Amino acid sequence: MKKSIFILAVLSVFAFTSCKEKAADKVNEENVSAAADRDAKAGELPVMTFEETEWDFGSIEGGTGVEHVFKFTNTGTAPLVIVDAKSSCGCTVPEYTKAPVAAGDSGELLVKFNGSGKNQVSKTITITANTAKGKEALVIKAFVNAKEGAAGTSLVK
Repeated sequence: MKKSIFILAVLSVFAFTSCKEKAADKVNEENVSAAADRDAKAGELPVMTFEETEWDFGSIEGGTGVEHVFKFTNTGTAPLVIVDAKSSCGCTVPEYTKAPVAAGDSGELLVKFNGSGKNQVSKTITITANTAKGKEALVIKAFVNAKEGAAGTSLVK
């Protein structure tokens, strides 16, 4: 019993004497200002502002390739980096600016559609970028007329 009281007393003395230094005295002011600058810049994000987010090709013939350029401006305060652009279908191919787009500068995203399908079609292009949302979406539409003599069409006599 005396031994456990002695060990407890030694641990208590050690705990109280090791806490004499003030933690505030150990703070490096240079690190504090660097952290403040970092935190201020963390709030700076790019914003992808498109001239239009939807494009209708109208009526096209089946198998006819069409394309449209979506233009955008980085209206944010940091460089915009497009990581990826994918379509909801293999018949639509997006090509995008690979270099970072500085704040205030513009870029383009070319969308090629091969005219597959029939009747009214709608495809979504999803852009992954370093914006606040992380994902942006564009939509293309077209009314695809079936090719004459294409499989699946019937001639009524």
